[in-house]
Amino acid sequence: MSKPTPPDLPVIQKTYDLVKWYVPILNRLPRDHRFTLGERIINGLYDLLEGLILARYSPNKLEILEKLNTRLDLLRHQTRLLLDFSLMETKRYEYVGKLMHDIGTELGGWIRQQRQRPAKA
Repeated sequence: MSKPTPPDLPVIQKTYDLVKWYVPILNRLPRDHRFTLGERIINGLYDLLEGLILARYSPNKLEILEKLNTRLDLLRHQTRLLLDFSLMETKRYEYVGKLMHDIGTELGGWIRQQRQRPAKA
């Protein structure tokens, strides 16, 4: 009998929900942006989700989490470009911004927790 998988951490679930909501929108961007900015954002979202899952099981969480925090900041700026290029409605921008803010809050808390842990020898 196989072991049941543990429930996802809230930050992983929120990132999963962001990917599920955001990727279909990005796939509808105009062709000249879909294969540049849209593709970069999509790849960044998948990298973020994969990285969070890897960090969950890694003994060296802090290094991974700090890189993911940078990735999230890149995604925020790339998303703002969509708004500035008039490729995203303000309402959607505000929604995705809130999702990213929530993920950033969870990620920041996880990073703080890892920094407080004593280093393993």
